[in-house]
Amino acid sequence: MEYEAVIGLETHVQLKTRSKMFGTSSAEYQTAEPNTLVDEVSMALPGTLPVVNQTAVEYAMMIGMAINCNIARITKFDRKNYTYPDLMKGYQITQFDEPICYDGFVDLPLDNPVRVRINRVHMEEDVARLVHVEGPQGGTVHSLIDINRAGTPLMEIVTEPDMHTSEQVESYINSLQHIIRYLGVGTANMEEGSFRCDANISVRPQGSTELTTKVEVKNMNRIRAVVRAVEYEIERQIAAYESGERIIQETRGWDDGKGVTKSQRSKEEANDYRYFPEPDIPPLIISEDWIEGTQAKMPELPIARKNRFMSEWGLTEYDADLLTFIRSTADYFEAVCDVVKPESPDTKQAFAKAAANWLNGEMARKMNDDELINMFDTNIAPESLSTLVEKFRKRELNNNSAKQVFELMYNEGSDPEKVIKDLGLGVVSGADALGPIVDEVIANNKKAVDDYLGGKEVALKSLMGQVMKATRGQADPMQATEMIKEKLTSH
Repeated sequence: MEYEAVIGLETHVQLKTRSKMFGTSSAEYQTAEPNTLVDEVSMALPGTLPVVNQTAVEYAMMIGMAINCNIARITKFDRKNYTYPDLMKGYQITQFDEPICYDGFVDLPLDNPVRVRINRVHMEEDVARLVHVEGPQGGTVHSLIDINRAGTPLMEIVTEPDMHTSEQVESYINSLQHIIRYLGVGTANMEEGSFRCDANISVRPQGSTELTTKVEVKNMNRIRAVVRAVEYEIERQIAAYESGERIIQETRGWDDGKGVTKSQRSKEEANDYRYFPEPDIPPLIISEDWIEGTQAKMPELPIARKNRFMSEWGLTEYDADLLTFIRSTADYFEAVCDVVKPESPDTKQAFAKAAANWLNGEMARKMNDDELINMFDTNIAPESLSTLVEKFRKRELNNNSAKQVFELMYNEGSDPEKVIKDLGLGVVSGADALGPIVDEVIANNKKAVDDYLGGKEVALKSLMGQVMKATRGQADPMQATEMIKEKLTSH
């Protein structure tokens, strides 16, 4: 029998706000000393009241808009009650039956496109962090609690069970991360815990539409771990069905070292948590003006920007993909291109292609060596690179000279015009400047001339090498080559 997997994802995204969801302490806890970023609300001291972080609400709306959701006009918070040491209040403030965003979708950019429906997006607060201390013989001897993370704004994005393969799961996670980072509302870094993904997985006979018993898999801290866990769980469930074993609804943890999922506990339902409305926070009324104002802050999203780079700037899909992968790179590219005032659409696209080559080539190589991500953090201002690109495109600089100028610009922030003038790097071109040099090379290299006239094309490279040597590498290669051929033809 052939089987089909049915997969839905629940993704928690930490929002990059300055303060916490309902308190005043800093939400930038990743590098802080334990228990130093706390306030009365995050510590759940008696008599404290939560105050909603307005920026977090706007970030939630932006995420919803980016994944094609409806934005609720009225939304409320609820208490999710359960007992665990990392939950300071004994309940978590979240959203249950009236989330802020609902009914959206994400289209996966695969060869066979897949639309993943979004059930809901809701706001909540993160919990504290437990640090388990092992004894000399192994095993946990005691646990420490770090309250810094408690109260950090979280978004939970819940899909419908629309994915069927690990490839689709990977594409969805990559697409969602890309969107979050483009919006600038979070780092979406799985390794640091700011982007956490749980997978609900079941299998059923191919062609069936019935939903079977699902298993939730947690504890996956890398995209590759999610892919491996999904693939393992699909195989495990298929093997169980074929051997007559009953799949039970449970939560399983992923053991990355052993490459297996392990049972943790029976799966809880909503009634196990005892949800009820949060009495200290009145329902939020989201006005049309607020929605329109938030919409105005939305950046152009990566797929739309990639398509525009291809249509407006004439870039290949490969170049457009590289340039739009990081928002700051796309911004830098457009800042470089906006400096020039092209005479025609063809000139505009020629400049854009040349700029893309420099950014995806030399700039990317240097930034990779220096472990930089944002091009605006380099020493090269967009207008300076624009000058270099234009001079190179117009063959006022040859390749070697342009790279020499770029190195000084990148390392020292040098002005390209000044470097070219100080080092005398302008291209030697034209009959007046290049003609006498070519004549001298031909006169002094009789053997190479005879070899070329005898049909040995390689001799042309030797003559070109002498021209480049005589001009200290500044001759226009194409002009010099044509000039040598022309003079030898009439020799």
